[in-house]
Amino acid sequence: MSLHVSNLTKVYGQQKALNDVSFSVEKGEIVGFLGPNGAGKSTTMKIATGYLASTSGTVTINGFEVATHSVQIRKILGYLPEHNPLYPDMFVHEYLQFVGKVFQITSSELKKRVPEIIALCGLDREQNKKIEALSKGYRQRVGLAQALIHNPEVLILDEPTTGLDPNQILEIRKLIKQISENKTVIFSTHIMQEVQALCDRVVVINQGTLVADDRVASLLKHQKNTFLVVEFESGVDEQVLLSLAGVEKVIELKPGLYRLVTTTGFDLRSEVFRMASERNLSLIGLRQEENSLEEIFRELTITTTQA
Repeated sequence: MSLHVSNLTKVYGQQKALNDVSFSVEKGEIVGFLGPNGAGKSTTMKIATGYLASTSGTVTINGFEVATHSVQIRKILGYLPEHNPLYPDMFVHEYLQFVGKVFQITSSELKKRVPEIIALCGLDREQNKKIEALSKGYRQRVGLAQALIHNPEVLILDEPTTGLDPNQILEIRKLIKQISENKTVIFSTHIMQEVQALCDRVVVINQGTLVADDRVASLLKHQKNTFLVVEFESGVDEQVLLSLAGVEKVIELKPGLYRLVTTTGFDLRSEVFRMASERNLSLIGLRQEENSLEEIFRELTITTTQA
């Protein structure tokens, strides 16, 4: 149960959406697929599921090349697209039976499988409702249910929690964790807390190019900078903050509140206290930030964009 992307390139006219992207996801892994809007995440996923053809390169799932074995791929692959396509005039249980028949699951198997998936995805109370009557969160659950109805070995989920409220996000996150124990899972998201909660590894692309493929713990461990948030009663000249030893960058979050980007391992707190005392500045807040996946993502994508 593995997915291998090899030298994948996709060109639309004059625009290169993907540029020689390669990575693998092995059995039992949950891999976060990250990148800014327009980076090429959805394009990669559509190629991996057979919805788009690549310009060059290959995607192989469990030994089958997607471009030449589409029927075999669909039997072992579950896919939830970014824009969850459902039939709103169908009842939930009716829709899942319909999808099961598309996957050629027998009627006798469906009698067992549909109730199992309904229970797994928390749709018991909603199964006799039309899909058009469901909330966004429950529609996402139905989308996950259709991706799971045929018990696929590999799951590809394109931003499965987009548009959900915090409670719904937690519920969908818990569901993904539960169903992924014996599957290969790759999902895209913009929510870094989701990545840290679910993933052991991340793949990051920017402008169609792979910029990182590493374990989350390793990325956090090798982050280049540390951060200190300081708050003064009133605004401070940023040049004064930049003059402190070890400060590489000053980000004004709001008047009087600053985020100092510092050299790794350099503890600025005593320096800030000394500077505030010498200049008679009223220091009302000081907080050392732990390594941030959001900041790593920002560094990876902004740095490569500017390079």
